[in-house]
Amino acid sequence: MEIKEIKVGIADMNTAGSPHRLITIGLGSCVGIALYDKVKGIGGLAHIMLPDSTQFSNIKNPVKFADLAVPLLIKDLEKLGVNKRNLKAKIAGGASMFNFSDKSMIMDIGNRNSAAVKKILEKCSVPILSEDLGGNKGRTMIFDTSQGGVKIRTVGMGIKEI
Repeated sequence: MEIKEIKVGIADMNTAGSPHRLITIGLGSCVGIALYDKVKGIGGLAHIMLPDSTQFSNIKNPVKFADLAVPLLIKDLEKLGVNKRNLKAKIAGGASMFNFSDKSMIMDIGNRNSAAVKKILEKCSVPILSEDLGGNKGRTMIFDTSQGGVKIRTVGMGIKEI
């Protein structure tokens, strides 16, 4: 079987079964969320931009927000036969890509995104197995659904598995 590499854009999500890969690039302050069911060999990847949808009205793309994307991704995985209790998460991104003289939480969107993703995963009872968060460099996330492995390519730092 040919292994497909399925792209996940910014404010996007997708699902795949073994042996395919889900890939998202451009994780700066954004956070990539890989959810995997080892029993079924099925996973999903979301690329969120913002932590919280409650400050917005007329939301056209719910996947942009951590609080909406995670439940939607879980729902899509359940439609494929995944048992939510089997899901495990690996997350990456949440960098501070810009230096501001005001270091307030309002400006630190990367940190806020990371915290929001952790909060919604906990609320959904999905444990986080590993993470690669923070710093000040962009990342690419490569999620291999054959084993649930996630490789992170960080600008200027090479590739590591989380």
